[in-house]
Order: sequence, then structure tokens, then C-alpha cells
Amino acid sequence: MTAPKPYRAPVLADVAKAAKVSVPTVSRVLNGSKYVAPDLAQRVHDAVQELGYRPNSAARSLRSSKRTLVSVLAGATSNYGYARTIQGIETAAQRAGMTVSITVVVSDDEAQLQRAIDLALSQPTAGAIVLEFDRAGIQAAKSLPTGLPFVVAGGGSRRTGSVPAALIDERAAGRQVAEYLLRLGHRTVHHIAGPTEGKHSGRTEGWRAALKAAEAPVPEIMNADWDAYSGYRWGERIAGRDDVTAVFCGGDELALGVMSALADRGVKVPQDISVVGFDDQPLVGLWRPSLTTVDQDFEDLGSRAFGLLSQLIDGETDVKSSVVAPELVVRESTAPPRG
Repeated sequence: MTAPKPYRAPVLADVAKAAKVSVPTVSRVLNGSKYVAPDLAQRVHDAVQELGYRPNSAARSLRSSKRTLVSVLAGATSNYGYARTIQGIETAAQRAGMTVSITVVVSDDEAQLQRAIDLALSQPTAGAIVLEFDRAGIQAAKSLPTGLPFVVAGGGSRRTGSVPAALIDERAAGRQVAEYLLRLGHRTVHHIAGPTEGKHSGRTEGWRAALKAAEAPVPEIMNADWDAYSGYRWGERIAGRDDVTAVFCGGDELALGVMSALADRGVKVPQDISVVGFDDQPLVGLWRPSLTTVDQDFEDLGSRAFGLLSQLIDGETDVKSSVVAPELVVRESTAPPRG
């Protein structure tokens, strides 16, 4: 049994050979730049169809000087916030007739970071969007060459420097969560925080600011990973504590882990302990009890980031950053404390 031949994409010369015309004639037909006799043009189109030839969009963009590729640099792609933000970028780009390439920046190590940037910019890129959700993204934004149109997307209420940013005001949301639980009558709000990933946690800062403003006790932060099992372990620890009546979790998966551990130990949510998450991931509304959480519209974040980049690509010089506050979604996992 002979091994199959490796696939080779057809090129202009293959089309010219099949159509029995010259390579320049094929180029003129595909570009529509000059008149070609109808019978010759038809032979070219027939050959293109038969061979499955696909024009090289990168080469075409270089020839036309119009670049239609947007490079996205991200520390991850499968995590909920990253994936939904990229989806928002892709949707907006498609509507504008542009395409998106994604480069994962796996580390903030200088050599690896430079390799990722070189890979992203080896294509004819019109501009770039950097997801500043982690240390790698933050460093990537600092390492992009001057002159390249680029914007960042992430959490915060403002960003220093001249690079336009699409932001979600996590600090305002964290404050809103704590204020809501205090209004319910809880003496204070405990906080399980995810990793800071090399940046300030706006949700944690907002939580702390609300407690201080209300002159409520500020409990020690419970540091965790982002996964549900880390939340479960913290749920086991707080299940027997009388001083914990409300918990603000830095992410929905943490919150679901906490609620699962509490249920396993006979602690009722929200009767004994109220639990709040962050992100409003799919299906948390179907959990029992359904999860009170913060809705971060990541798709809108991606769309806004693309909108800012489009302004830069079009030559606008006064591009303003865009900031949106998330929305608290109240469901069944929160209630006034007993008594």
C-alpha cells in the first residue's frame, strides 16, 4: 500500500496550465484589473472551480495595500471570558468584511512573548487587539511595535497611557455586590478571590471599598484558583463557621463549587449563607438555587474593542476609550440573613 501524497494547494500556475492560458491572464481574470476575452475568462473560472483554487488573501491585500486582517493576542482562548470576547471581535469583524487571526501568548517570558508577537505580525495585519486579562496580555500590549494600530480589552474603569481601551468596570460591579448584600442585612461580606494574574482585581477593590464606606468589617480575603474544585474546598471550610452569612465569589465556577460543598454539609443557600458569583456564565440560572451573579457582557467588550480599532485603522487620531459597568443579576442564591 503506497502512502498518500501530501496535500498541495493549487497555485496560479496550476490554474493557467488547466485553462491553457498564461499566468498573467489568470491574474487579470481573478483581479478584474484588465479586459480578458469572455471565452478565456470562462476557461479560467472553470479551472478555478475544478482545481478548488483559493486566492491568497494575504498576497492580495499586500498588492492592493488594503489590509483586512485583525490580529488578536490572548493569554488563553478556552476560558469563558476570553472565548466570548473573541467571539464578539469575530462577529464585528465579519460585519466589517475583515478576518481575525488569534495568537495565544502562553507566557510573559520575554523570548516567548516576542515569538508570539512575531508570529501574529508575520501576516499583513491591519491592526491588533490585545486581551489584557492576565500578565501575558499586559506584557504583550507593552511589547507591540510603535506605529501599529492596536487597542486593548480588559477589566477596569480607566487605563493610563495613549492606547485606547475597551473596558468592563469590575470595580463598580464588586462594589455593587457588596452594597447589595449589606442592604439585605448582612453584617459583612466574605470574599473568595481568584488569581490576580499580575493585575489589580477591580472586583476585589470594589468589594473592599463598599465595606469600608459602610464601616463594615473587612474579612481576610480567601484566595483561590478559578476552578469549581477550589471553590468547593473553601465551601468546606466555611460550612461550619457562624460568622459567614454572605460570600462574594470572584467567578461563577468558584460560586458553584462553594454551593456544592455547602449542600454536601447540610448548609442551606441562601437561608444559611448567601452566595454571589461573577460573570453570569451559561446555565448558572438553571442551578438550584439559581445563582445571583454579575453579568459581564464579554461579546459587547469584543465588539467595542473592534470598533475602537476600526477608528484607528481609518486614521482617526482622537479615539476615546470605552467603559461599561456590568449588571448585577439577582436570583435565588441570596437572601437576608437568618434572624
